[in-house]
Amino acid sequence: MNTTTLTLDRPGPLSGRSIFDWLFAALVLTGGAYAFQRYHASMDVYEKAILVGVMPAMIALGWFWGSLRVLMLGVGAASLLAINLYNRTMDSFGADLAQADHVFLLKYFLSSQSAILWMSVLFFMSTAFYWMGFAAKTEDNAAVRIGSRLTWVAIFMALTGTMVRWFESHQIAPDVGHIPVSNLYEVFVLFCWLTSLFYLYYEQHYRTKSLGAFVMLVVSAAVGFLLWYTVAREAQEIQPLVPALQSWWMKLHVPANFIGYGSFSLSAMVAFAYLIKRKADARNWYELAPLFLFGVALCIEPLVFRKNPIEAISSYWAVYFGLGALIVGGILFGRKRIAARLPSFEVLDDVMYKSIAIGFAFFTIATILGAFWAAEAWGGYWSWDPKETWALIVWLNYAAWLHMRLMKGLRGTVSAWWAVTGLLVTTFAFLGVNMFLSGLHSYGEL
Repeated sequence: MNTTTLTLDRPGPLSGRSIFDWLFAALVLTGGAYAFQRYHASMDVYEKAILVGVMPAMIALGWFWGSLRVLMLGVGAASLLAINLYNRTMDSFGADLAQADHVFLLKYFLSSQSAILWMSVLFFMSTAFYWMGFAAKTEDNAAVRIGSRLTWVAIFMALTGTMVRWFESHQIAPDVGHIPVSNLYEVFVLFCWLTSLFYLYYEQHYRTKSLGAFVMLVVSAAVGFLLWYTVAREAQEIQPLVPALQSWWMKLHVPANFIGYGSFSLSAMVAFAYLIKRKADARNWYELAPLFLFGVALCIEPLVFRKNPIEAISSYWAVYFGLGALIVGGILFGRKRIAARLPSFEVLDDVMYKSIAIGFAFFTIATILGAFWAAEAWGGYWSWDPKETWALIVWLNYAAWLHMRLMKGLRGTVSAWWAVTGLLVTTFAFLGVNMFLSGLHSYGEL
């Protein structure tokens, strides 16, 4: 007769931690305590609660994924170096931001704008190297390894730029300082590094780098928009917040929202790779036409979002559309070689599912937080504002996808096409609503 012995001495979450784990935890707690001691007088009770909550969250993330520890410590060191360089010269209010034009490290690397420009270049380069990897004879080749490392460095520069921009905003005037997630420029930076970071986790977890070529395409598209928006609107300039955005809810709602956006975008590009692999042996053009049309739809979306038809066909957007269509055509042309390097259908399906599940969870949290924010700003939790309505459409779309998968076993081509279509819906909810449907959320325009 077999018996089962219940043991109560299972290792706990704190057991087996190395000296480096505890050293990292000590550094995080020390940094948080220093920030609290120095800035608590200018923080309200909610901001203090956020700071206290962030510290154990950072420790848990660093313990869960060791690569994040290096990233966090590197970003912290670079940000402190930039702040120290700024603080060497003071003006009537605080640090002299003009030092960004004179101090070498600030001018070329560590000021917020310099760091974000480096981020942009590095993301473009990482995308190129990931695609170059398909030309090599082996899957794990030098090109994809370089692409992966460049992605890490791009995320490092994006986070450094974000942290330094946060500091810079507080040095302009007392009523200007804010967390840099308040406009299209800032949230596109947030989208780029969040989406890339989620991808890198899957890359390490599944030990495959071939998906980077697809995921980094959507990141590079976002970078292309960011660069255009910077030139066309001088969006890099730090502006005071409009009254509705002067709320601590923004610190929670916007990042949670963009974890959702980033995860949904990642799932769509993985779904696109799934469909490419599925159609690798297609011989007739009509079998490939839907994939090409989807790619064209993604490429043409920025043009559609232009209210001015002359600007919509400007040289920049013409090149953007042409390059995008060329990339999609090239992918379809080389689909057999690409499909051979992609992970199995099971891995692709699993990444797609996990991305949507994580994105849906955070998008749900963001929607709830947004309702509380709306009640504080406008006096009601829900007003059927166009942004709120389309957020509900996005939520229902992915809720239905998850329901069909978990309850009905949805898999395969239908699941992938649904995830791909979700990106178009999500993009319109993010950008299109602000462009075409006036409402309480229309803070930006193209």
